Amino acid sequence: MPAQNDFALRLRELMGDMSVSAFARKVELSESLIRKYLNGSEPGLAKANQIAIKANCSLEWLATGCGYQYRKAEVVDMEALETAMQLTLSLAESEELNLQNEKLMKAIVATYQYMRATKKKDGYFDVDEAKPFARYVLGMC
Repeated sequence: MPAQNDFALRLRELMGDMSVSAFARKVELSESLIRKYLNGSEPGLAKANQIAIKANCSLEWLATGCGYQYRKAEVVDMEALETAMQLTLSLAESEELNLQNEKLMKAIVATYQYMRATKKKDGYFDVDEAKPFARYVLGMC
């Protein structure tokens, strides 16, 4: 069974070299409340979640000590990204756009997001269905 002050230890670790008042401002809670938590009181779910969000910390780690301390970035679906790049670049060739072109880069990102959102349950990407969207974001419509 974890010690009662485990939350306080994790909170102190999360604060690092930051003062109590600076950390309280960062997480938008009162300094007295942060001091209370550092002295062994544990917050309710809403306050713990607020601390986790404002400090870019994993709520699971803050509450239990398990998992990763910091929230992980979204995992990139490489198959969707490759498909989006191939589609967008093939369409952009006729527009003579290169990778340094901001319009092309935005189109690749938008098409990637579209591909992820429309990925079939079996993992299939319908490129023909995505072409009108990619043309639109490239300004080809």
